[in-house]
Amino acid sequence: MEDLMTTFQSMDAMLQVFWVCAAVASLIFIIQFVLMLIGLDHSDIDLDIHDGDTLDMGGSLNLFTIKNVIGFFVGFGWTGVCFYENITPVGLLIAVAVLVGLLFVGMFVLIYKQTRKLDKDGTFSIQDCLGKSANVYLRIPQGCEGKGKVQISVNGSVHEIDALTDEDKIDSGMTVKIVEIVDNETVKVINQQHNLVI
Repeated sequence: MEDLMTTFQSMDAMLQVFWVCAAVASLIFIIQFVLMLIGLDHSDIDLDIHDGDTLDMGGSLNLFTIKNVIGFFVGFGWTGVCFYENITPVGLLIAVAVLVGLLFVGMFVLIYKQTRKLDKDGTFSIQDCLGKSANVYLRIPQGCEGKGKVQISVNGSVHEIDALTDEDKIDSGMTVKIVEIVDNETVKVINQQHNLVI
């Protein structure tokens, strides 16, 4: 440990700055990643600058978040450390490190957006089906005498749901409208094509 501190103190001041940024940001990033894997990292603090210096917990996707700031310093710090001997003058190295840091932020934002999109698509609530049209997958018996199945697209993914009807039987391939949520797995439908004819 003493040798490590001696080596650090012998470095140029700018290289010390790069090492501190890289080490601290990487440590925090690893902690965040581990917390995310075990499900403890539920939210992030967004630094919303629309109306001054305010903090917005969660909510909309903003560029200025704790995760993005950490991502910037990971890219900035390690670029400075890796290219300190190769890129001169120091001003050019700092510019390159800032650019790489911003690229890291862009990458983090893109990954976060895709993750949120997957979360949204993967979360299905049968309540979202109410009032929507669906296609009959398996024939629905008349008068609620049995269940058929319908296919419906919700949030970009297709789901199969049990279906009942008070009307005459509805054959496969027909279009129906979901008019009632019976339970967490079953809906009640009406023959939309028949109603249009009427």
